[in-house]
Amino acid sequence: MKVKAILRGTRTSAYKARLVADLIRGMTVENALNTLSFSLKKDAAVVKKLLNSAISNAENNHGLDVDELRVSEIYVDEATPYKRMHARAKGRGNRILKRTCHITVVVSDAGVTA
Repeated sequence: MKVKAILRGTRTSAYKARLVADLIRGMTVENALNTLSFSLKKDAAVVKKLLNSAISNAENNHGLDVDELRVSEIYVDEATPYKRMHARAKGRGNRILKRTCHITVVVSDAGVTA
């Protein structure tokens, strides 16, 4: 059975979050949590918290065994960026895009492959 958790509007760029997502794709949940714990990336803490949420969803809502879970899918999509202005010379302004993203983690029991 596949169980997912979604985090919407995370205040980081999709590129940076994808670097962390690529680290744990296809791993068992235990190995993924260990990898995220020792990763130096800022987004590793966000993805770890989301992975814990997906594990809790699988355990409490669907009664799955935590030891048999693995990260079957994880993907990062771009969200709407915040648009800000930066003052420039002669009364002009430049646009700054503060990027955001949506992160989705899908865990499943070991019998199901992605």
